Amino acid sequence: MESEQQKRLRAARRAVIKLGTGIVTSPDGQFNVEHLAPVARTIARLKKDGRQIVLVSSGAVGLGRGRLGLHRDRLNDMVMRQACAAVGQSLLMHEYEKLFQAHGVQLAQVLLTEGDFVDRTRYSNLRETMEALLKLGVLPIVNENDTVSTAELDYLNIRAGERIFSDNDRLAALVMSHIEADLLVLLTDVDGLMQLAPSGSKEPGVPVPAHPAGGRQAGAKIISLVEEITPELKSLAFGPSEGGRGGMLTKLEAAEIAMQAGGVAVIANGTKPDALGQIFDGEPAGTVFLSKTRMAGKRRWIAYAAGVRGRVIVNAGAREALTGGKASLLASGVTGVEGEFDAAEVVSIVDAEGIEFARGISDYSRGDAQGMIGNGSHTPGGGGQTSKRATVLVKRDNIVLLDRK
Repeated sequence: MESEQQKRLRAARRAVIKLGTGIVTSPDGQFNVEHLAPVARTIARLKKDGRQIVLVSSGAVGLGRGRLGLHRDRLNDMVMRQACAAVGQSLLMHEYEKLFQAHGVQLAQVLLTEGDFVDRTRYSNLRETMEALLKLGVLPIVNENDTVSTAELDYLNIRAGERIFSDNDRLAALVMSHIEADLLVLLTDVDGLMQLAPSGSKEPGVPVPAHPAGGRQAGAKIISLVEEITPELKSLAFGPSEGGRGGMLTKLEAAEIAMQAGGVAVIANGTKPDALGQIFDGEPAGTVFLSKTRMAGKRRWIAYAAGVRGRVIVNAGAREALTGGKASLLASGVTGVEGEFDAAEVVSIVDAEGIEFARGISDYSRGDAQGMIGNGSHTPGGGGQTSKRATVLVKRDNIVLLDRK
């Protein structure tokens, strides 16, 4: 009898496949046809079977570096990375065009920035564009627009540590969530999430990451199924692999977003020619992340995709009301506001210790919210007057509680 994960993998009709830098480029900065030719064949077969595929591809920076003959250390400079991306984007699409032309697959390049997710209008337009491309039978190839994306951070009021996607793992997960895909596949150069058996035992014990380049640590065993991403799993992650920006931690974060979207995520070794086909056939390949619950679309946008414009500090009573029930955030529970935000923008909700426990869409601007503090719970009205109804700063339907395990 088929397991639940086999059923869902075989039944997936819409999928986002992300290719890591180690799959797309070789160490010398060239397009890795050896890795990508079997991927292209499998994607062509999947499309003929009626599946809709979106490809999120890294590699533009690496290809640009290779074309310019630059040493890898030059990529530590952000401006140089952006220059390499500008050179590499056209090279990347040219190589994909040659690769997929033999299979009769039409391509579209989709370059995304933070603003495409932060701004609700652009967010909706992105969904419509992607839907149109998929209905036309086109294969969208998505990447972050590295040439300009960092430059827009000041405009969007997003600090470097609060980026919506700082790598293509998270970008792929957000695209998967936005287009309501069934499956997210992260193809990398490691076998998946692994556990290291304790000394003298055949049973798996302490979780550890797979060795780079697909190798395994002695005694390690692949974790084939994850139904909950715990702090213990997150603790195994270490830094980015050589040549890439992501690491195992970003892949776990991407899998978590996919699970919240009610989908399935898989981390597998893309250097193995049959890996992608095995995944869609429901055969064992890497680590499968299987969701049990699903967060509504608007709430996923608030939690993962929206840019946070300011902070609202609340007292203990307001925190308890928000976390313990279905309460909205009333102005009477607010003790302070920080940052600049307008009505209908997302704010971080923190307690007296500054710990963020929720996010929500504010009904008021920073100026109006500030004026409500110490003014009871009355709504500001025209001519400096106030109404007598309780002021709801953030409606319950627009609040998402954050899991900070």
